Amino acid sequence: MPRSQAETANSFHDFEPDDQDFLSAILKGLSQPQKFIASKFFYDEAGSQLFEAICQLEEYYPTRTELGILERHKGEMAALAGSQCHLVEFGSGSSIKVRILMDALDKPLVYVPIDISRDHLALSAADFARRFPAVTVAAICADYTSDFELPPITDGQYVGFYPGSTIGNFTPEDATGFLRRVKNKLNGGGFLIGVDLVKETAILNAAYDDKKGVTADFNKNLLHRCNRKLAANFDLTQFDHRAFFNETESRIEMHLVSTCRQDVTISGRCFSFEAGESIHTENSYKYTIGGFQELALNSGFTPVKVWTDADQLFSVHYLAAD
Repeated sequence: MPRSQAETANSFHDFEPDDQDFLSAILKGLSQPQKFIASKFFYDEAGSQLFEAICQLEEYYPTRTELGILERHKGEMAALAGSQCHLVEFGSGSSIKVRILMDALDKPLVYVPIDISRDHLALSAADFARRFPAVTVAAICADYTSDFELPPITDGQYVGFYPGSTIGNFTPEDATGFLRRVKNKLNGGGFLIGVDLVKETAILNAAYDDKKGVTADFNKNLLHRCNRKLAANFDLTQFDHRAFFNETESRIEMHLVSTCRQDVTISGRCFSFEAGESIHTENSYKYTIGGFQELALNSGFTPVKVWTDADQLFSVHYLAAD
């Protein structure tokens, strides 16, 4: 990271997973009966840029819907967050949504963006610092599902911010475990979280399989990343993007499907694919409001308030970490 960016971001704590962590996860995932790659590996620099493009698509309703909810109700959200909070954003990306909230907060002290993509985080943290010079920025490059420490505080309270319904990437069991860890880190503060809602299957399928093929490029970038970082030889033309709503599990599934019988080598290890065999790359669970609130309660949070759009496509919840 250039020195000027580090200075502008006030502090930058680098715990970015290295290529060995990536390699170990890929080899383990592709050795399973149902091959998989964890969705957190989507977000290298190219993947982060592709996801930003997805957020602008006509079919992809979550981003614009959540932005609308935040804009309409930011005053209520800020009142619940309280004065002089330390705002911690998990998976901060370009830090666009948090700007809406920051404009409404009463004398926020610190913004702590946490993201796995180091270069993307450096740029967005520096941009945030320029926009909000009165707020200290303490950026943390880390896998936020792993162990890391938040900066210690002596006044105010932590308030977590987790927009985008990324909680849906966890199974309900793993989501419970993640929320429990977040609750412990927030140490009695609040948690503002975006949650996508169950809706018509056609709307869901279109959101994850857009006409322009941007989501397909985003999905296939995982294979490109393996080729670039792990000496793999995936032929991207021999894998198709597939996304569909699994009604039984109440989740969108994304897969990369082999179009033929083929062998792929990754760092000297050979993996065989049959025609039609897939790599499962993402789940995105969809909740009812009551279903998510029950999950939050089981994780030790107390649901305080929920906001939705007029069409009930998306929800934003404020939880208290008692």
